[in-house]
Amino acid sequence: MSNAVTGASTKPTTRLSLNQKTVNSLGVVEAVELCQRHDIASIGLWREPVADHGLDATVELIKESGLRVSSLCRGGWFTATGQAFEDAIEANRRAIEEAQALEAACLCLVVGGLPDGSKDLGAARDQVRRALELLVPYAVDRGVTLALEPMNPIYAADRGVLSTLGQALDLCEPYGPEVGVMVDSFHVWWDPQLQDQLQRAGSRIVSYQICDWITPLPADTLLARGMMGDGHIDFAALGQLVAEAGYTGDIEVEIFNADIWAADPNQVVSTMIDRYAALC
Repeated sequence: MSNAVTGASTKPTTRLSLNQKTVNSLGVVEAVELCQRHDIASIGLWREPVADHGLDATVELIKESGLRVSSLCRGGWFTATGQAFEDAIEANRRAIEEAQALEAACLCLVVGGLPDGSKDLGAARDQVRRALELLVPYAVDRGVTLALEPMNPIYAADRGVLSTLGQALDLCEPYGPEVGVMVDSFHVWWDPQLQDQLQRAGSRIVSYQICDWITPLPADTLLARGMMGDGHIDFAALGQLVAEAGYTGDIEVEIFNADIWAADPNQVVSTMIDRYAALC
């Protein structure tokens, strides 16, 4: 699928997408209504709330709303071994089918961390390579773009053994446009090779997610994401690099943060729109 937004206007929210995780307390219906209320044209969906609402019902809801689905989160978790690996492949085939039904711009792949008891990062990354070999033909047949998400190194052990954009791009090389990368500001902002790797990525950038890196980190580092402007990332500079690489698609705000999750979703989205307009 294309990474370009068609029929764009000059509204500040034309390319802005709300990832469901930013308003974690809301189900699919409430999140869609929130986007409509705030004139946001795109939404990043998560598989669990989609399953709660029902896939067919969600497909119909999205069609009626006129929203784009900027991403479906998430597939992946490829680093298991034995039967667990086979189960992961089957689960990812189901995720691909869901992304097809929702006409999602991409399926986000969080590849997984080290298997229990293992310290072999190389072997874990080989599992990701093997998983792609099995899944790419299935995705191609269904017109679904797979998006590898490199993750900050603090998650290498438990969530993502791909720590840099360069590592993700290396895995993309055997494939055509059916495999790309998700550029998440939280995960890539620190990388000293980022500018070169973004240029290398070019049209392989199939998703751009933003949130800020805040300090001090909370005890649960999964919840260390902040609203744009509350941390250390230069969004104007990063956004310019992503644009220079050729990306023209939706810009999705995905925030894992306990305080933001506890706040009024309308206020969260109002702040999100203001920060996006001012900084991004």
